[in-house]
Amino acid sequence: MEANLFEIASWISATVCGDGTIGIKGARDLAHAGQGDISFLESAKNLKEPEKCLASALILSKKVYCLLPNLALPVLVVDDPLWAFTEVFRRIRGMESCRFSGISSLASIDPSAKLGAECEIHPFVVIGANSTLGDRVIVHPHVTIGKGCQIGNDVILHPGVVLYPGMVLGNRVILHANVVVGADGFGYRLIEGKHKKVEQLGIVVVEDDVEIGAGTTIDRATFEETRIGRGTKVDNLVQIGHNCMVGEHNLVVSQVGIGGSTRTGEYVVIAGQAGLADHISIGNKVVIGARSGVMRDIPEGVMVLGAPARPEQEFKRMLVYL
Repeated sequence: MEANLFEIASWISATVCGDGTIGIKGARDLAHAGQGDISFLESAKNLKEPEKCLASALILSKKVYCLLPNLALPVLVVDDPLWAFTEVFRRIRGMESCRFSGISSLASIDPSAKLGAECEIHPFVVIGANSTLGDRVIVHPHVTIGKGCQIGNDVILHPGVVLYPGMVLGNRVILHANVVVGADGFGYRLIEGKHKKVEQLGIVVVEDDVEIGAGTTIDRATFEETRIGRGTKVDNLVQIGHNCMVGEHNLVVSQVGIGGSTRTGEYVVIAGQAGLADHISIGNKVVIGARSGVMRDIPEGVMVLGAPARPEQEFKRMLVYL
């Protein structure tokens, strides 16, 4: 679609500085923007030569605008340029116009399941008996929701998601493609020379505002619950074992493995390919570096590196000696 800057400013509550009648046909990042495009700028250092900018307009913050006195382009001033540009990008590209609406006749929904208002259920979805979905839940094709699941409002389940029976999702949860929530925990006992399976009878609870990346798996608890705390963001291809209690507002990066019954505090960051042993406790605001191997408890506020993981400064001194 095409819009002028005054119209775009109304979408994002922006202040127009310059000619607001300029027509905008596209939205692109700064490296690819040309005539007729709007772009955004989060830092003045990213626009070293303003006179060479090819975009027709920019979205930026008041602070950045003050650092660019020679900028001749019209601008839209907002508090958060990235979020504002995302909204503009969606509208100009028409990404919302292709949304599916309603409940597909090709979905298999048990008569006892309860769906809230304005749910979008795509083809080939399976919803089991006595499951409950809140309002405005979007369920993409080939999602399986087992019996007795409880799903909050404004949840998005992307293609291939599997919820085993009895799982609980809070509000505004996003599960990307092929996430599996509630598979059996990895529990066996060696009896008479054979690995005998320990029954996994618990559930997984995913709290509000959690986003989980594609291909991630979260195992159900043995008896009670595995829990993912409010506001936590989990990247692709992460394994979270049974009985884990992941705290609020954690960041868990791709290919991390967390052993069963491990607990993390609030605002913990676990970088890519780190491995955490089972039955350990991680304090608040801990940062675990990439490829670290964590074998024991970590107190609050510590950054660790290496395998086995050590406090950052100790690990760096070891590297210097080596």
